[in-house]
Amino acid sequence: MRCPFCRNPDSRVVDSRETSEGDAIRRRRSCSECGRRFTTVEEMSLSVVKRSGVHEPFSRAKVISGVRKACQGRPVDEDALALLAARVEDSIRAGGNPEIPADEVGLAILEPLRELDVVAYLRFASVYRAFESLADFEAEITALRASTPPSSPGEHASARSEHDTGPPERLVRSR
Repeated sequence: MRCPFCRNPDSRVVDSRETSEGDAIRRRRSCSECGRRFTTVEEMSLSVVKRSGVHEPFSRAKVISGVRKACQGRPVDEDALALLAARVEDSIRAGGNPEIPADEVGLAILEPLRELDVVAYLRFASVYRAFESLADFEAEITALRASTPPSSPGEHASARSEHDTGPPERLVRSR
């Protein structure tokens, strides 16, 4: 590491610590030439490779923006979106690859979003997986029903509360 004071290319590490989030290492260094100390921060860079071949830095804000569109009108708050983006970034970083294809980012979003809100999941999956017909939606809903317990709130249109008195076909759900 080059000294920022005298530009000497040689320095030694005096102390190393992880940052509070654990995503970077803070190193205290000492220059062997001028003896001055300085701090460096080392971060693992993570870039997304678009279909066009363009590389861009991974952005939690872009994950949140895309998921927010799928969650429009749903009871999902900003904190939940921030946690989802953090989970996505953690799962991508756990792979250890500094470059990840954009479609893998989408795959990493699907599971946490399904756990957060199934309607938003269906919206996101329909765009991400390019659903072309009603059969695509039906197949995804069938798979969701098979993997999700029916007691989850908001899952099925036939889910009723103790206050519902009419027959299920008269049950009108408000948004």
